[in-house]
Parts: sequence; structure tokens; C-alpha cells
Amino acid sequence: MGPGGMSETGDGAQPQVFVVDSQASYLHVPVQRRTKWAWDGQKFLLLLVGLTVIGLFVEGFLINNLYQRTRGFSSCNHLCKNMSGPSLSSQQGTLQGRVGSKDPSNVLGENDIMQWIKNAEASIQHEWFQKRPFAHLLGPSHVSGEDDVVQWVTDGETGIKNMQYKEGRLKIQEDGHYYLYSKVQLIGVEECKLIQHKVMKNTSAYGMSIDLMQSKSNRCWIPKQQSAKTTQKEELWSSFLAGIFHLHNGDEIFVTVEKTENLRPGPTENFMGAFMVSP
Repeated sequence: MGPGGMSETGDGAQPQVFVVDSQASYLHVPVQRRTKWAWDGQKFLLLLVGLTVIGLFVEGFLINNLYQRTRGFSSCNHLCKNMSGPSLSSQQGTLQGRVGSKDPSNVLGENDIMQWIKNAEASIQHEWFQKRPFAHLLGPSHVSGEDDVVQWVTDGETGIKNMQYKEGRLKIQEDGHYYLYSKVQLIGVEECKLIQHKVMKNTSAYGMSIDLMQSKSNRCWIPKQQSAKTTQKEELWSSFLAGIFHLHNGDEIFVTVEKTENLRPGPTENFMGAFMVSP
């Protein structure tokens, strides 16, 4: 053993030295609790988005329902501005008063609005029927007529409104669909002949008359043997024509009968008429 108590061979224990690197990076292990909080936040956000979408759908449904309820009143208000009758004006005031009322018992419902609209439409239709053109002619007072045109009577039980009559012809003054009708009664002739009954039209679009309706028949007068109990009777033939036609302003409607001298005079046996059924 050498001096200082050390072994000669140098096998004495050496002190251990540790060096700490302050710049070394550390690996952070994620905390399980923070991950759970993030997932809970995402679920809450999705819930808010879902509630927002549902709210939009509900709001759209309510707006559409409100629109459907107020649409009838909007139509009614449009009609109200075109009403001139006193009854409709009073109904309009009552309707608007109920719409603006704050009394729950006086609030105007959808059924009330629809009923008012129906009443307004009925009133408009009634007013139109009062103003629509029509004519009803009787006769003839005499059987003579140029070009076999029947001449009608314009007094007594006859009537003409928003139309003109001249020399057997009715002149249309308003475009529309018209119902035309005519009835004639003729006395049978001794010789068998073809009898024609026509309703005709003159229009500025054509240079000649147009047949609208006609009927034809071969009629003969058959003499009957008289006796003490029987008297000689007339052989009569009746024809009735009717139809709906679209007519224009300026068109002329008239009736022709071949051999007008064979017409049996009288207001109930012969007549002609026309009236508008729709614009």
C-alpha cells in the first residue's frame, strides 16, 4: 500500500459525475381529462346547431301559415277597392273594423274573410247580370220582309238592352258569347215545298251572310173532309233553333224564313232573342 492509503495498482473507487442538459425537450403526455372536455364541447356545439336548424324550420312553417291566413284578406282588400255598391261598402267598413279590432272576441277569422269574399263575388256577378246585353223580340207584325228577313216587333213584352235593332237585325255592341234563339210557326201550303228557317250573321270580316243555325222540312197542306161536327183546320209547322256563339262588336244577327208570307202572325208563335252568357 502506498502513501496516502492508496493501492499501488490504482484500483481505488473514482467519483461519478452527472451532467444535466437544461435544453433537452420533454415529451408531454396528453391528459385524459382535457380530451373529454373537448368532446363534450363538440357535442354541445352540435346541439346548438341542431336547435338553430329546427328553429328555422319552425319559423318558416309559422310564416307560411300566417301568409295563407292573410292571403284571403289581401284578395278581399283588392276587391274592396273596386266595389261601388252601398251594401258592399258597409260590409267593407265592418270587415276592416274587425281586422283592426283589439278585442279578442271581435277578431276576424279565416272563415269570415272567405265568406265575405264569396258575398263580394256573388254581388259582382249579380251586377254583371244586370248590365249584360240582351234582346227579346216578338212578332212579326207583318209578314213582308226583304230577302226573307223576318221583321220583329219592338214594343209590348219585348226588351232590348245594350244592343241595337234595325230592319229585322240585332246589332251586337259588346264582344262575348251569346245564347241565340228563334221560333217560328208557318201555315202549310197547298203545294209541297221545302221550308227553311235560319238564324244568320253579318260580320265585317266576310262579304256575305253566314248561316249559324237552320232547319229544313218538306211540308204540305192536306185538305180534310168536312162534316157537321168538324171544321177546316190549318196545317201548322213549328221550328225552334237555339245555340251559343261568340260574337263581336258590330255583328248583326237576323232570322230568315223562305216564303215569309206563310208565317202565322202572332207574338207567341214567333219570337227571337239573344243574351250574353259570358264575356
